[in-house]
Amino acid sequence: MAQAHQSGGPDRAVRRRRVRGPARALLAMLLTALVVGGAVPYVSGRAYLSYLVLADQEDAAGAARAEAESRSAGGQVVQEYPQIGAVLAYATGAFADKVRGRPGIAAVGATRTAPVVGPPRGVEGAGDFAAGAEQGSSDRRAASDEQKGGVPTVPDPAEGGAWNLAMLGPASGRTGDAGVGAPSAEALREVLVAVLDSGVDDTHPDLRAAVDPKASASCADGRPDARTGSWRPDPGAGEGGHGTHVAGIIGAARDGQGVTGVAPGVRVAAVRLLGPLGQYYAENIVCGMLWAADHGAKAINNSYFADPWKYNCPEDRDQAALITAVSRASAYAQRKGAVVVASAGNDGQDLGAARTDERSPNDRVSGPASTRYLGAECIRLPGELPGVVTVTAVNRDGRSSPYSNHGRGHVSLAAPGGDPDGGPQGAIVSDWPGGQYAALAGTSMAAAHVTGAVAVAAALHPELGAGGLAALLATTAAAGCSVGPRACGDREYFGAGLAALPR
Repeated sequence: MAQAHQSGGPDRAVRRRRVRGPARALLAMLLTALVVGGAVPYVSGRAYLSYLVLADQEDAAGAARAEAESRSAGGQVVQEYPQIGAVLAYATGAFADKVRGRPGIAAVGATRTAPVVGPPRGVEGAGDFAAGAEQGSSDRRAASDEQKGGVPTVPDPAEGGAWNLAMLGPASGRTGDAGVGAPSAEALREVLVAVLDSGVDDTHPDLRAAVDPKASASCADGRPDARTGSWRPDPGAGEGGHGTHVAGIIGAARDGQGVTGVAPGVRVAAVRLLGPLGQYYAENIVCGMLWAADHGAKAINNSYFADPWKYNCPEDRDQAALITAVSRASAYAQRKGAVVVASAGNDGQDLGAARTDERSPNDRVSGPASTRYLGAECIRLPGELPGVVTVTAVNRDGRSSPYSNHGRGHVSLAAPGGDPDGGPQGAIVSDWPGGQYAALAGTSMAAAHVTGAVAVAAALHPELGAGGLAALLATTAAAGCSVGPRACGDREYFGAGLAALPR
């Protein structure tokens, strides 16, 4: 789920979607679910779940083994992930038990708890990882105002009052000779960052020049769909504007209107993960990570947590498989040179301590969730995976935002996230679909600032790989930090420190 707060209060955005009541018939929900990414349902009277099947070998041969074992157990394979030796399969009955333990199979896990009536069918012209640059129709319809999803918009800020950019340092939002240590426009244009989110409205004036259609796609059902416009928000998704807001923070144009991004001029790969039911399933994340990595992203922004489990626990075989799958995708992206950036979350919890989860599974059809009592071994995906730069939020005064998750050794950096009750002056103002602007607050916004900072670092230091860029940001953030409770040097709340732009 996206980690964002509306300016009206710290929990409103979290409550904005799911859980649907029992009045909605199960069949209607299942039919709707299969519309994701062009999926076409067929009514068979059988209930399917989606599974990630991972082989021991993390390569194309492993994916072939996972596919063969899945088919022999009655599964229908709809997508291969040769980069990590895995497949996405749909099946009924005891599929996971049949495949687990077979030679060459490392893990099998159901990615959802609510069944569907059948697997998604192929979509003509959608492409695959190897055909990512191919585009379909040239439809350029503007995003509908209905995508605002109840979020109040604000007037065009005309690039004024951006306290969040000022907090990152004098070069923020500038290029070329406009700021000391700022990269040139040409250098930033060489950098690609990926926004894995609810979709990005590339018709927004601030983002028209930023979004790279050849690097953008939808992964809303775990399969890459590179048809033109597939990356735009789904009008039926309640959080459809979230990705546009995040993209604006990262790379909105510096043109005297609207807002300015941390790295104006950077190219944005818009990768939509969110489908009509508002879920960020593990296969969507895996698809998005691999797509972004294969298209050369230097940073991958992840401002959400993996559904349907808010925290995934390694002692559960399904959840353990999801951890492994997303971890493999994240590691692959890092090996390809991308810094993987993620939001820490908006629950005010210590990620290094025992905690409760009262939402999972969040794709259930009806009824309340049971309270789960969890230990620190249960993790947020992808934020607590190895090598991921996990970002907490601070308010305008530089203090840790009360809603922000934290935890010594579990968070990397802090960045402006804003106050959900602070209105446009205290929250983060950025782009919204339909040429609009909105003020949101959350660790989603904080992560986007760090992704923009990675882009600036990559433009200034193109010789650095993912590890070098992450280390540079940590070193820059630590410089000048004061030590004290909840001060910039408090690692439990700030990690290495408050994000600042390198020079």
